[in-house]
Amino acid sequence: MSDAISFEEPWARTHQFDPPAIFDALRKERPLAKMVYPDGHVGWIASSYELARKVLSDPGFSHSTEIGHFPVTHRGQVMPNHPKIPGMFIHMDPPDHTRYRRLLTGEFTARRAHRLTARAEAVAAEQIAVMREHGSPADLVANFAKPLSLRVLSELVGLPYSEADRYGHAPTLLHDSDADPQEAAAAMGQAVAFFGEVIERRRKEPEDDLISRLIADGQLTTEELCNIVTLLLFAGYETTESALAVGVFALLHHADQLAALRADPSKLDAAIEELLRYLTVNQYDTYRTALEDIELGGETVKKGDSVTVSLPAANRDPAKFECPAELNIDRETSGHMAFGFGIHQCLGQNLARVELRAGFSALLRAFPDLGLAVGFDEVPLRLKGSVFAVKSLPVSW
Repeated sequence: MSDAISFEEPWARTHQFDPPAIFDALRKERPLAKMVYPDGHVGWIASSYELARKVLSDPGFSHSTEIGHFPVTHRGQVMPNHPKIPGMFIHMDPPDHTRYRRLLTGEFTARRAHRLTARAEAVAAEQIAVMREHGSPADLVANFAKPLSLRVLSELVGLPYSEADRYGHAPTLLHDSDADPQEAAAAMGQAVAFFGEVIERRRKEPEDDLISRLIADGQLTTEELCNIVTLLLFAGYETTESALAVGVFALLHHADQLAALRADPSKLDAAIEELLRYLTVNQYDTYRTALEDIELGGETVKKGDSVTVSLPAANRDPAKFECPAELNIDRETSGHMAFGFGIHQCLGQNLARVELRAGFSALLRAFPDLGLAVGFDEVPLRLKGSVFAVKSLPVSW
């Protein structure tokens, strides 16, 4: 394993829940391995927990779109460098990243997220009613996980869910490597145009939502506001929906863990953290560019080199988690990296936890005999792309 690996190898997931087996070998022999990017650039991939945290917390690594060599998109296109997009702070370094993120931090604190608990639980109850009306079997993704995630996030941001047909499809298409590129681009254009409309509505008639508060703050242009809304939707919708749906799939497959959770519902918070660690649905787009020569893991990362961090591999590192390939809701999960690490750690993680808690709790109460309506190997998976997901999850009760 002395040669550089191909960019495709670490994403060749073949199992429903496990990252590619190559990570086990890489982590033992060279946790910082050379990797050939699609444009021919030879960079690196970090697969250990320790190195992942180092890369994501070191200011010597940049996440700016203005420099470096970036991985391909899930449609095989090489990403060119481009100027910063106003408001799209996920691809910025301080101080620009700091300025934007500071405007939003108060909206996503644990306290603010906790205030949304009752609403998330109400939405979950309403989607349970939708499932009952549909009847068994039903697709848990379409009837429960997707609407729960999109409704709660939309209400927080200020997007009218009654018009979700104008923006709700775009994140799904953009994350799906099998989607038609033209259809995805059209959906994206429609969604962004709609966000602009909503922003203008809120300028005239403010409501109790994030868009209205950012407008009232007066620090952002319409373009910045529109891009921030786009970022929040694309980062917060599919990820939470997938964590919920794949989490249910995992529990249904691990009957002992589901039985333990049903026997003691007080374990729910711990179970959610373990599912986040075990599944790590944010699997693909975590990468940085070295701003200078940096010694890392016994190697010299040169200025301009790309370093991809595998969050799924880091969360399966036996140096951090004992028997990491096992789903164990009683394990100690503190420090898991399902939401990333460092200054770009997921802004909406507290909201995601509220949604997941409401979703799992409602399902456990409503359907004590919930099970798969198809064979385990018949559940359609989205294995590649930035978010690991199930395309549908047929369940019965």
